Amino acid sequence: MRLLVINNLASGLGEGAVYDFMRAFAKDGDEIVIRSSDGTTDLRTFLADADRFDAVVASGGDGTLSTVAHLLADTGIPIVPLPTGTANLLAQNLMSPPEPHAVATMLREGRVMDFDLGEVIFEDGSRYGFMMIAGAGYDASIMKDAQDSKHLLGQMAYFTSAVTNALPKVSRFTLDLDGKETICTGVGVLIVNFAKIQFDVPVIHENKPRDGLLDVVVLRTKDAFGLIPALFAAILDRNGEFPERADAFEVFRAKEVGVKADPALPMEFDGESTDLMTPFAARVMPKAARFVVSEECVKAYS
Repeated sequence: MRLLVINNLASGLGEGAVYDFMRAFAKDGDEIVIRSSDGTTDLRTFLADADRFDAVVASGGDGTLSTVAHLLADTGIPIVPLPTGTANLLAQNLMSPPEPHAVATMLREGRVMDFDLGEVIFEDGSRYGFMMIAGAGYDASIMKDAQDSKHLLGQMAYFTSAVTNALPKVSRFTLDLDGKETICTGVGVLIVNFAKIQFDVPVIHENKPRDGLLDVVVLRTKDAFGLIPALFAAILDRNGEFPERADAFEVFRAKEVGVKADPALPMEFDGESTDLMTPFAARVMPKAARFVVSEECVKAYS
C-alpha cells in the first residue's frame, strides 16, 4: 500500500504515536510518506497529490481530522483517523481504536464508510469544514479559554473553562432553517453532525451522521447552571432512556442553516477556537467524507 500521513506536530502531548503506527503497519513493498506541520504550513499543500495514495492517515485531534476530511470531500479517498489530540472525540464517535497498532490492523482490514460532512460559510466566502460540531457562543468561549491549558490538564481543561465562563453572553438568534425563519434567545448555537461529546454523552437523542441533515441546538438557558438538568438528561441517554432536555435545549433539523446573533458571538469548529464571528451559514455535504472504520463502527452506523 501507499500511505500519505498528515502529522500535526501541535496535537496532544507529542508522544510519537504516529511513528509507532508506521512501524506497526509497514510491510514489504509498502510506501509511507509523512508530511508534518505545526500549524504554519497549509494542509492544502500536503494533500494536492492525495489521489496518488491508497489512504490518507490523519494524525492529530478533531480539528486535524475535520480539516483533512473537508479538503478531501467527495473524492472517495479513505481517511484513517489516528487520534493523537486532546479529546479525540471524532475517533470515539467513529469507534476507532486509540492504540497505533490497532489502527494499523484496522487499516489492513479495509472497511470504509461514508459520513456526512458539515461546512460553514462566511460572508466573505471563506469556508470551514466540521465533522462533529460547529458552535457559536458559550461553547466557543469554553474552547478558547481551554486552549492554553489543554496540554497540562487534557480534557479537564474544558470543564475548568466551563466553570470560569458560568455567566456567558446572551444573544438574540435569527435562524434560517431551509428557508424558514425562527427567532430565539440563548447563550449559544450548536450545529451538530456527530453528536457524542466527552464521556460518550450525546448532545441530542440520536447520533445520525449519515442522514443528510444537521441538528441545530439552541442553548436557551441564561447561565451555565441552567444546562445542568440537560447534562444529566444527556448522560441518561446512554442507557436508551431518551429523557427530555427540559427547557435548556431547543433542537431543529435542516440541510442548510443561517445563523445571525445580536450581539455577535465567537465561533469554534470541532473543539478548535477561532477569531471568526457570527453571522454564518452552514450546510450538510451528504456522505462526503470516507473513513476507514472498525467493525464496531459498521455495526453502529450501517
